[in-house]
Amino acid sequence: MSDASRAIHSMFLTAWEEGVGSNWVGFGGLDKVNALLGVPGKLDVLAVLPFGYPADKIGRGKKNRKPLGAVAHRERFGQPFE
Repeated sequence: MSDASRAIHSMFLTAWEEGVGSNWVGFGGLDKVNALLGVPGKLDVLAVLPFGYPADKIGRGKKNRKPLGAVAHRERFGQPFE
């Protein structure tokens, strides 16, 4: 599961860089998806990840992010990572 989660995260970052939108809309327990897509019983759908071009331009990876020191800490909470 952790390998799949890392792969999914990489897929999202790559899509965003190319101007493609995505969202994680399901994770595990997707038996109805298995049936809908004809996935063999010995396999499970782990996640549903739609990709597409958004109606509005999303900026190709340009986000207004907080500075690293505002969200990460060095050694102890309250010591900004800068």
